[in-house]
Amino acid sequence: MGAPTFWNDQQAAQEVVKRVKALKATLEPFDTISDRVRSTAELEELLAMEPDAGMAAEVEREVDSIAPALSQLRLRALLSGPDDHRDAQVEISAGAGGTEAQDWASMLMRMYTRWAERRGFEIEILDLSEGEEAGIKGAVLEIRGVQAFGFLKAESGVHRLVRISPFDSQARRHTSFASLHVIPAIDEDINIEIREEDIKMDVFRASGAGGQHVNKTSSAVRLTHVPTGLIAACQQQRSQHKNREQAMKMLKNKLYQMELNKQLAKKAELDATKSDISFGSQIRSYVFQPYTMVNDHRTELKIPDIQRVMDGDVDPFIEEFLKQAAAEQQS
Repeated sequence: MGAPTFWNDQQAAQEVVKRVKALKATLEPFDTISDRVRSTAELEELLAMEPDAGMAAEVEREVDSIAPALSQLRLRALLSGPDDHRDAQVEISAGAGGTEAQDWASMLMRMYTRWAERRGFEIEILDLSEGEEAGIKGAVLEIRGVQAFGFLKAESGVHRLVRISPFDSQARRHTSFASLHVIPAIDEDINIEIREEDIKMDVFRASGAGGQHVNKTSSAVRLTHVPTGLIAACQQQRSQHKNREQAMKMLKNKLYQMELNKQLAKKAELDATKSDISFGSQIRSYVFQPYTMVNDHRTELKIPDIQRVMDGDVDPFIEEFLKQAAAEQQS
């Protein structure tokens, strides 16, 4: 499946350059690891001829450090989609359940923020709606880094939490839901045409926790694309003009993803034997009580160390999903 043809020849050339950069991000680490493996093998040959405790310890340390780098390289090699090289726009929404669900949404926001920080990715909060008592009703993040969308596309879906609620005076176990929707962040130079007459703009006051106003002017902007019903909102800037610019960019991202989804739907019609993964499906459960377990329902990967996962270590789930998806494509 190719990307929608929204750009002209010059923009297409720029797109090729960006894809080349993404390929270099995989090939350069491969060359580096190859050199390290070659050097380590040479040291092992020397050890075989002349044992040395210090050199043996050095070889062991090098082998231990190569293993995680090799794992990351294998993971990147699985990213071959037309938009995998792009940055990611991540929309988090609390499900029904009030404060409990809103707290869960904020926990997910922290988890993916920590994941991005571990990788050295840049994070920008494009929109944030805080809950009345705790947590968030929703948020939109832009995560910028090499192949950010390629990794995070595996995380789209409904995430389920089971725990004893800290907001329940009777300490009962609650089940909460929050959804994650990940789309590629398109570049400014991609020309997606949006007619002004197709845009309905509403302005309102940006608000913080408890409904308190961050400012006294109507700087927050909500854009509705009338033909499709798609909505994008931004209230992070003090300037209404800047919020409108950011909301327009978010709207373009959604229109781009909608076009990709249309192409996926057509492909699914031609290949009815392959099941489609719905963004709305429940993909993972996080159980805090009566035991601790994170269970991915697509791959059946289970990790009992839930705190490690909540601190941003979701790479095992991403890797397993990408491996499964690659195997299905080859079958």
